[in-house]
Amino acid sequence: MNLIIVQPQEISGNELVLTDQRARHIYKVLRCQPGDDLRVGVLNGPMGTGRIMSMTQGGVHLRLRLGTAPPPAPALDLILALPRPVMLKRILVQAVTLGVNHIYLINASRVEKSFFSSTLVAEGGWREFLLKGLEQAVDTRMPGLSVHQRFRPFIEDILPPVLARRGGGRIVAHPGGGTVIAAGGGSRAFLAIGPEGGWVNFEVEKFQAAGFAVFSPGPRIMRVDTAVPALMAQVNMALATVEAGSR
Repeated sequence: MNLIIVQPQEISGNELVLTDQRARHIYKVLRCQPGDDLRVGVLNGPMGTGRIMSMTQGGVHLRLRLGTAPPPAPALDLILALPRPVMLKRILVQAVTLGVNHIYLINASRVEKSFFSSTLVAEGGWREFLLKGLEQAVDTRMPGLSVHQRFRPFIEDILPPVLARRGGGRIVAHPGGGTVIAAGGGSRAFLAIGPEGGWVNFEVEKFQAAGFAVFSPGPRIMRVDTAVPALMAQVNMALATVEAGSR
């Protein structure tokens, strides 16, 4: 935990008292002492430091000094065919750590339909894993996440206005495509990654009709939880190159 994230309503003036797992982490894992400073951030708000005024095993009293703006919103949106819930937990933390503006969890021909009824997806259990990614990356800006159980309405009705509003490059990962990621379209991008068995031809054609370029990550077959961070890192590097070249 590189950043202690708190809700605005938890703060009174510039004082904060933690009594949950965050306090236990400070006490048992970080092994802090009164007088130590910790990095603290308000969810979707400023960051700064919190000085420990007193602490016990069950509670930590902090005095806050906030005023640092969070990092800019990430330039990458991720479209992800819904993976197995146990894998999704890892992917969400990794994606947020790398930097993602919005995650679209969508259906596909090779997605197991029961995944949509899991507690993680149906009851918003994903939120804690987004927070873990923010804590790791030292960011307070919560990414968006939406769930779409029907592929065709998503690709034909929901996605087009989002693409028009956000702009940027469009990439769908699939064997047989190009081997170099280019962030054509500026300093923003949409990246679509399919299920374990890959996209079917109809789905690839729909992405292409929406302006997505097909990209092949190479001959080796990766699990989704490997493909997501690997491809996100490549896209982010391409975006950073475009951004640097425009200065």
